[in-house]
Amino acid sequence: MAARNCLVANDWICWEYVRSRSQELTDATLQHIGITLAAVSIGVAVSVPLALLARRGRRYAAPVLGLSTLLYTVPSLAMFSLLLPVFGLSAATALVVTGLVLYSLTILVRNVLAGLEAVPEEVREAARGMGYGPARLFWQVELPLALPALLAGVRIATVSTVALTTVGSIVGKGGLGNLLAPAVDSSFKAQVLTASVLCVLLALAADLLLLGLQRLLTPWTRVAKGA
Repeated sequence: MAARNCLVANDWICWEYVRSRSQELTDATLQHIGITLAAVSIGVAVSVPLALLARRGRRYAAPVLGLSTLLYTVPSLAMFSLLLPVFGLSAATALVVTGLVLYSLTILVRNVLAGLEAVPEEVREAARGMGYGPARLFWQVELPLALPALLAGVRIATVSTVALTTVGSIVGKGGLGNLLAPAVDSSFKAQVLTASVLCVLLALAADLLLLGLQRLLTPWTRVAKGA
């Protein structure tokens, strides 16, 4: 009986809510993860060619970096509203993912560019002297050496995207935001706290996983720090 009273009393911490809404919480969490993964993956795929373009000189860097920074200044609600005429409500997931991709570009493009510019010129010259063409030089020399900066950007973008995904609830594709928004309106404390805690846990888990991936893919950075 005591466990049921927390719902009636509208307590912040209520395990009965978690138990009775477990499927709803699971579905919302999985949607949140799926949208975040899609947005960050597309963001990385788009940011690499943009960073390569920006590296060609100030003529290209100024508009690429300027536009990506400008996009980040647009409030999230306004961004999704501006994209609505393009996608419509029927493509709500694509709308949310596109908005999140645009936000991630500010972080990702700058980090990829910083990583590429940090590659020593003598390393490039040595690779060219060994017969490496532009494509082989990028994939086998520059990109591996730029990985620490790239993955650091992915970590920041992922944590940011986990938070921003909740705004997608305005079109019904906000993952845990679908639970958070109506709970705030109705003052349903257990749902507000549970959805918020799950968002924080998702961000922490994603950051730890990416940190482990970064350490696995860039072992030379640990050796350098140890030295």
